[in-house]
Amino acid sequence: MTHTARRRTLTGITTAGLLAASLGVAVATPATAAPRPTTFGTCKISTLPYPADTYRADANAIDPTGRFVAGSALRKEGTDNHYLLLFWDGDRLTEVEAPSVATPADVNADGVVIGNGWGGNGPGQPWRRYREGTVELLPVVPSFTGVSVTAINKAGDIVGLGTDVNTGEYVGLRWPATRPGTVEVLDAPANAQPKGITDNGTIVGSAGEFAAWTSWVRRPNGRYDALTVPGAQTAQVNTAAGHWAIGHVDLNGSWDKVRWNLRDGSYTMLDQQLEWLGDVNAKGVVVGGDRVARSAISRVLPGGGDRVTIGARSISDTGTIVGFRNAERVTPVRWTGC
Repeated sequence: MTHTARRRTLTGITTAGLLAASLGVAVATPATAAPRPTTFGTCKISTLPYPADTYRADANAIDPTGRFVAGSALRKEGTDNHYLLLFWDGDRLTEVEAPSVATPADVNADGVVIGNGWGGNGPGQPWRRYREGTVELLPVVPSFTGVSVTAINKAGDIVGLGTDVNTGEYVGLRWPATRPGTVEVLDAPANAQPKGITDNGTIVGSAGEFAAWTSWVRRPNGRYDALTVPGAQTAQVNTAAGHWAIGHVDLNGSWDKVRWNLRDGSYTMLDQQLEWLGDVNAKGVVVGGDRVARSAISRVLPGGGDRVTIGARSISDTGTIVGFRNAERVTPVRWTGC
């Protein structure tokens, strides 16, 4: 049975130069282990419960255990759009009205969801929702604009970024779980954009000027190493889980998709049939577009077809995938056994 908690509201909630030149660089080499046979189970798609009076709903993130999912939706009343946040605990749905545009970014194994929302022309306003339903606004740096969060780990440490209004540069940020109510500026490379944080505190991100991006990994001891591929003109990392990170590299004008092993900097080129990179789990399985990939081999997820679009956004360590299906109406979906 589907249980829905209706119409809770957020009103009144509590309040690039070359990176290798400046970092200790681990030499990146292709992964040399012999390829193992890739097998896929019986992959099935199902629709997550969602409010019937919305005209679009999406599942944005799933936690590593596969239990908690966070998404968003739009409800139209008259000429106005009403923004909703959707939280699933298994198949139990909780619907929360948002005062403005709000999108979940990530959820950890304890069911803590982080996300971003903007109001007016002010700085970005990231938020955190605890499993029991309490939502709070995260602190921001007063001199920063466009503040946003990108990832949370099991301990509750959060990373994100903002733009320094004085320099116009991106600055990496961290909200440490051990110091609630605080935000700190990371001693990251110039124009840093943290994109992921693993359970041991390893952070990955990109840096540098537009079209001259480099990528980096910050170890728990504070050391920085580069994430790259020999011959790459630029590199951008998307996210990380376990000892894996995924991103793109520019090799002679081709924007190739790659997976890095954070232990030694080695890399594997992913199946370029992936339309985009959505997520990677702790086992190194990658999703994006209408595909799921294990190393250089991928398969098409079920549910798409003629005039029907599907998109995989996030994958748990158990292999459960969430995203959307657009068949005249955008709906949140879940894939299992893939």
